Amino acid sequence: MKVCSMFSQLLPLVGRWDFDRLVRSTGVSKGQKGFSSWDHFVSLLFCQLGHAHSLREIHGGLASCVGKLPHLGMNKAPAVSSLSYANKNRSHVLFEELFYVLLNRLSSGHKGSHKFRFKNKLLSIDASVIDLSLSLFDWADFRRTKGAVKLHLQLDHAGHLPSFAVVTEGKTHEVTVARKMRFERGTIVAMDRGYIDYSWFERLSDDGVSFVTRMKSNAVYYVVENFALPHRRNLLSDQTIVFEREAKVLGSGGAEEAYLYRLVRVVDETSGEILEFLTNNFTLSPATIAAIYKERWQIELFFKALKQNLKIKTFLGTSANAVKSQIWTALIAMLLIKYLKLKSTYNWSLSNLVALLRMNLFVHRDLWSWLNDPMRPPPDTIVNTQGSFEFG
Repeated sequence: MKVCSMFSQLLPLVGRWDFDRLVRSTGVSKGQKGFSSWDHFVSLLFCQLGHAHSLREIHGGLASCVGKLPHLGMNKAPAVSSLSYANKNRSHVLFEELFYVLLNRLSSGHKGSHKFRFKNKLLSIDASVIDLSLSLFDWADFRRTKGAVKLHLQLDHAGHLPSFAVVTEGKTHEVTVARKMRFERGTIVAMDRGYIDYSWFERLSDDGVSFVTRMKSNAVYYVVENFALPHRRNLLSDQTIVFEREAKVLGSGGAEEAYLYRLVRVVDETSGEILEFLTNNFTLSPATIAAIYKERWQIELFFKALKQNLKIKTFLGTSANAVKSQIWTALIAMLLIKYLKLKSTYNWSLSNLVALLRMNLFVHRDLWSWLNDPMRPPPDTIVNTQGSFEFG
């Protein structure tokens, strides 16, 4: 069976019809000729999957694949100047919207679930700083001598895929973005101490959304009730508390109006450290509350995989649009890689899949057969184990 390159077999997952619809709705290609938005996207995706380090490497890598570019929907390799101009001037909004379209399509066929018994949706939220040189990226304010952008993510633990993403300047606080997020009623959200904002916690409680986070060491609160503990040696206490700002409401008899929270103390069995978890969920066991926060580590692993396997540490342009275009393309590439890993019967690690896919991007082989058995040669490969030598 004759097939085109594995890179060209990957692109139908993106969906050309959806892509062209987004190009029309965003208007990013209005008045532009020659270098299309599809050419731009394929070039940036090649940068991520092929790990190209510069615009010149993108041009050279695609130009060297003679005869294979039409299968990608491209007529020729992009010029370096065309890529540079598009990165600076063609809005990243196209790639941002494409990310969400692709996320909805790829996740709709996967009805995964998290590892806990409860049926509530479990999400983690966090942000990661991507360092930039302030002398080159003067728009990326962060600190006096340092520039950065910040990638804010919402990770769905049913499949460990991002369900929300925002790229901001490095100085934007996590809570500023979190306040704009909306969650379904009954959702449980795990977060670190950087998201502690009591007025936001009150809104989450009003919306029927549970949260689990670490308690601040300097928080002032009062204990309302102590719960009996199950027989677990690492559990120290399980209490209902009220913060100082709500204590007056509770003291004046307005118990129904006061916002009550739950404080769970456990001992880390590995380090011996005492951990305090704050939540507004009073139905789950204290051990489950602690386990939910521990599961938040998955979003840290997602950031680590993104930075180690894809290209978001160095950038192809210095404008804000170029940086955001590259980050959104990296997120799209991660969606595609996670989908391939999910559909494969082979026990891939993410890093191995990225590395071997990079080596085989333009190999003519059935992508799905390769995913399931990458070490097996294709059916039409004939290996001469004897060898023959003729001497004249």
